[in-house]
Amino acid sequence: MTGETCRDAWGIPHLRADDILELAFLQGRNAALDRAWQIEVERHRFEGTTAAVFGADALGWDRLARRARLADTARRCFDALEPDTRAWVTAYVRGVNSGLQEGADAAQQFARVGLRPGRWEPWTPLGTWLSVHLLFSGFPTKLWRGRVAGELGLGALAMFAADGRGVAGSNGWLVSGDRTRTGKPILAGDPHRIIEDPGVYQQIHLSCPEFDVVGFAVPGVPGIPHFGHTGKVAWSITNAMADCQDVYRERLRRDGAAVEALGPDGWEPAHVHVESVPVAGGGSVDVEVVETARGPVVVGGPDDAEALSLAYPARVGGSLGFDALPRLLRAGSVADVDAALDEWVDPVNVVQAADVAGGTLHRVAGRVPVRHEDNRLHPVPAWEPGRTWQGWYAPMPHEPVDGVAVMANQAGPAAPLGVEFAPDHRAGRIRELLDAKDTWTAAEMPTIHMDTRAGAADRLLELLGDLTGLSREAERLRDRLLGWDRHMRADSTEATLYARVRFALVRRLAGHPALAPLAELPDFPEVLLPWLALVPRVAVGLDNFLADEKPLGLDRADLVRAALEEAAAQPEPERWGALHRLSAWTALPGDGGAVSWPELAGDSECVLSTTRIPDADGHLTRASAARYVWDLANRDDSLWVVPLGASGIDGPHHHDQLPLWERGELVPVVTDWRLLRAEPPVAGYGRRDGGEPSLGD
Repeated sequence: MTGETCRDAWGIPHLRADDILELAFLQGRNAALDRAWQIEVERHRFEGTTAAVFGADALGWDRLARRARLADTARRCFDALEPDTRAWVTAYVRGVNSGLQEGADAAQQFARVGLRPGRWEPWTPLGTWLSVHLLFSGFPTKLWRGRVAGELGLGALAMFAADGRGVAGSNGWLVSGDRTRTGKPILAGDPHRIIEDPGVYQQIHLSCPEFDVVGFAVPGVPGIPHFGHTGKVAWSITNAMADCQDVYRERLRRDGAAVEALGPDGWEPAHVHVESVPVAGGGSVDVEVVETARGPVVVGGPDDAEALSLAYPARVGGSLGFDALPRLLRAGSVADVDAALDEWVDPVNVVQAADVAGGTLHRVAGRVPVRHEDNRLHPVPAWEPGRTWQGWYAPMPHEPVDGVAVMANQAGPAAPLGVEFAPDHRAGRIRELLDAKDTWTAAEMPTIHMDTRAGAADRLLELLGDLTGLSREAERLRDRLLGWDRHMRADSTEATLYARVRFALVRRLAGHPALAPLAELPDFPEVLLPWLALVPRVAVGLDNFLADEKPLGLDRADLVRAALEEAAAQPEPERWGALHRLSAWTALPGDGGAVSWPELAGDSECVLSTTRIPDADGHLTRASAARYVWDLANRDDSLWVVPLGASGIDGPHHHDQLPLWERGELVPVVTDWRLLRAEPPVAGYGRRDGGEPSLGD
C-alpha cells in the first residue's frame, strides 16, 4: 500500500491513506521530514540526553528528566495501552524512523552541532508528551508556596495567588447554533504557550476511510489531541489549572548501597540506581536516581537533610490516556468526544466540543488525585499519615452550554480541582464581546482573538484617581492615564506608561524587607528556579497587595504615589510595541535567521494575552501558539493560523504565516483534495505476518 501527502498554498500537510495504520505511518514520516530537528530535540529531552547535544549547560534539564523517570514512565504507559492503540503508535514511530535521516539532511541544525538522528522506540511519542508537560501542571508553583509558607507563614500565600491578577493563558469559546448566522455552532480560541521556533503546534489534515480530520498536531505525537474538526464534530481545550501533582518532603538515609525513606509506618526501602549522562565533547556525569513510595526524588537526595519527591498521574497510574487519541479521530458527535476523553489523563484540560446536529459539550478531562487538602497547597511530610493518594476525582465536572460558553483558565467547571486560577478578566471580556452581537459568523471571530483591553487596569487607575499631593509631572501623568482607553495597542505610549507605573509598584513591593527571605533563590535545580523568582511572583499577586490598605505595613496611597512619581520622572516612553516585541525560543541561538520579529500588542491582562519573560539569553514570549475558528456549518469556512509557519525547515513555509498572525488574520481551512498539490508517493508501513507494523529499517 501507499499513502499520499499533499500540500496547500501554505505548505500545510494533508495526508491520506487506505487505513488508520498506514495513515499513522504517514503522519510519523511527515513529522520527521518537516520537523526532524524539533522532534529529535524533544526525544533527547525526555531521554535526558540534551547535554550530549548542547553541552554541560543542558545538564540541569537532563538531571531532572532522569530523576523524574520520564523514560521509564513512558515505557510503562506504552505497555499499558490497548493493543490497537499500541499498533497505531508503533506505526507512527516506524514512519518517523523511515524519514528521520532525510529530514535531518534538510535541517541545518544537525550539521551545526554534529548530531546524527537517533532511533525512535515505540514509547518515544509518550516520552515526548511527558517532557513537554512535566512542568505544565504546576508542581514548581507548589515549591514556591512551600517557600512562602516556610518563611512567612501560611497566611501569606493569599498575597501571591495567581487569581489576584491577569496571568497569561489560553482562551476558548463556544457559540451555540442559536447565536450564529448559520444556526450551527462555532468554536474558537487560542492556546498560549512560550512561542517556539519551530512552533509547538502543526496544522495538519489526516484522512482515511474511517475519518477525515483537520487540526493541530503536536510534532512527535500521533493524532490531533487538542484542537480538531472531523467535519461532524469539533473540539478544543484550555488548561484547567487543576492541581494534579504532589510534592513530598522526604527524609532519606543510606544503608550501604541501599537507600531508605521515612514513611508513615517507619523506614522503608526506596529504589535507587545510578545513570550516566553523556556530555558533548566527551565524558559523562553520574546521576543518582531515587524513588520512594510517593514518587521520584527531584530535589535533594540521601545526603541532604531533606529531599523532595514528585507524584504525578502518569507515574502513579501508569497511563497517559493515549487510548483517547484514536477515538477522538473517529468521533462523530459530542457524545463520542465525551466518551473518548473519559480516558484522558494529563494535562487536565477544560474541553469544549460541538457537532453538526447542534450538540455542545463543556467539561473537564483528565485525572486529579483525591488526597489530603494540604497536599494541594505545598510540599507535605512523607512521614505523616493520610498523605497518600486515594484514587481519582470522579466524575469529572460538566457544565451545560447556554448560548455561549467561555474558557480562559478561570475557575469555571474546574473549580473543585485546583487552588489558583486565572482571574475572570479575559473570560469576562470575551463574554462581553460575544454578547455585543446577537449572532456571529466564523469570519467575525478573529476580532475577539485580538482584543487588547487591559482587564486588570481598573483597580490601579482607581487608586491613582484618589491621590493627592502630587508633583505637576505626576498630575499630568495621572490625568493622561485616567483618560487612556485601557487598550494595550502596539502604537500606544499610554500603554507603556501604565506598564511603567505597574512595574514601579512591583519593584517597590518586592524590595520590602518583609519579603527579603524570598529574594534569595534556594539551592534547587536551576531548571526550577524561574518559578521561584520573587519579582514575577509579586507581579502576579499585585492586585492582592493593592486590595490591602496597608500592604506589608505600608500605606497604600504612599506606595502608589511613589510609583507614579517615579514613572513621571522618566522621559517620554516609546510606544508599547517597541518594548513588547516577539522573541521565539530556539534550541540553538540564531535559528531564527534574518526574521524581523514583530511588535506586539496586548499584555497578560488582555484577551490578546502576550507576555515577555526575562531569561538568561534575553527574553522569551508567551503568546498565541495557534488560533482557530471551527465552523460546524461548513468545515471549509473554518480558519486557522500559527505564529510562524507549517514547516520546521528553512524555506518558504517556515515563517510565512507570521505577518498574518501579527495582524490577527487567519487562513482558510482547505479540505478539497482537488485544490492541493500532491507529492510523490511513499512506500507503505509494511506488516510482519499480518500483525503489528514492523519497526525494522
